[in-house]
Amino acid sequence: MKYNSILGRYLSKQIITTFLLVLVMVTGIIMMFDSIEALRRISGRSDTGMDYVVKYAITKLPETLDKILPFVMMIAAMMTFWRLSKSSEYVIIRASGVSIWEFLKPVLITVFAVGVINVALINPISSKMYEMHATLKYRFITRDPTAMLFSSKGLWIRESEGKDKVLVVEAKSLRQGKDETLSMQDITILEMDPSSQILRRIEGLVGELKDKTFRLRGVQIYKAGEKTESLASYEYQTSITIDRIKENFIAPDAISFWSLPETIAFYESSGFSAVRHQMRYLSLIASPFLLVAMVLVSALFSLKPAVRQGGVMLMITIGVVTGFLVYFSSQLIYAFGVNGYIPITLAVWAPTVIVLLLGTTIMLMKEER
Repeated sequence: MKYNSILGRYLSKQIITTFLLVLVMVTGIIMMFDSIEALRRISGRSDTGMDYVVKYAITKLPETLDKILPFVMMIAAMMTFWRLSKSSEYVIIRASGVSIWEFLKPVLITVFAVGVINVALINPISSKMYEMHATLKYRFITRDPTAMLFSSKGLWIRESEGKDKVLVVEAKSLRQGKDETLSMQDITILEMDPSSQILRRIEGLVGELKDKTFRLRGVQIYKAGEKTESLASYEYQTSITIDRIKENFIAPDAISFWSLPETIAFYESSGFSAVRHQMRYLSLIASPFLLVAMVLVSALFSLKPAVRQGGVMLMITIGVVTGFLVYFSSQLIYAFGVNGYIPITLAVWAPTVIVLLLGTTIMLMKEER
């Protein structure tokens, strides 16, 4: 059966319609719980209001949906297959000479296309909203509406130095040395008062951070109403540490699929570990295949020639439990990869490939019966 045949288009329409329906329902439930969580967070706070609740729920939504998308697709596939079995459409299609693989082909192609669209088009939007959510939480915790997080383009960090001074440090490139020294180029240090008025601007061509001290070379110091001061070298005491900078590095989930290769190269050239970013990149590539694997799991438990034989709910329940086991086992293996216990490629691809192979094998056995 061709993908663009009448039956192929019908099956594709069924899975897409059900997927969108389940997605809308799940989205509403998630936003409700996230709104309740945001209301709990702002209780007793006079500096935030309902605008924080709305922003919190909306910006957190893509992060949650990204994690549960395989479940949404699995439930949508189960509902679709169960409906086709209940209405005897599945029996009629099979009786007309269509094999189970010809039946599944348009569904699997459609699901794979949904996964590709999610990675290529939806992910850049989701990653931006993830970054907005991280910044929103950081500003809420610090009670600073202008606080900024680390940018993947270089170093950009904001730090309070006592009650009367705030530092904003920017560097175009950085590299971590073996002796806990952070080397930087094109460094800018802004000293600001609590009202964000600039007190002094310090620029250095190169420098390093070690033992809470910026050691700069090729320095220009600017201060309002005073002549620019040029120095060959300058030491600037700070409370910023390398660990503090690492904490502000942007999370892999906040970087779009298209920007991850560049970011990975940046971290590796800077001397920092890029394992989490590499695994995120590989997991995005594997995600369409994971969706296909979840549909195969759904087909195993919800495609039955005659639903009147009973045991349908039991089979669907077993299918849902199996899907959860697949997901949690993949997350466990993923954690092993992040911590370096197993190769990252194996950690990302092993669960998906195993489920695909098992699903294909069982479907082939069912086809031969």
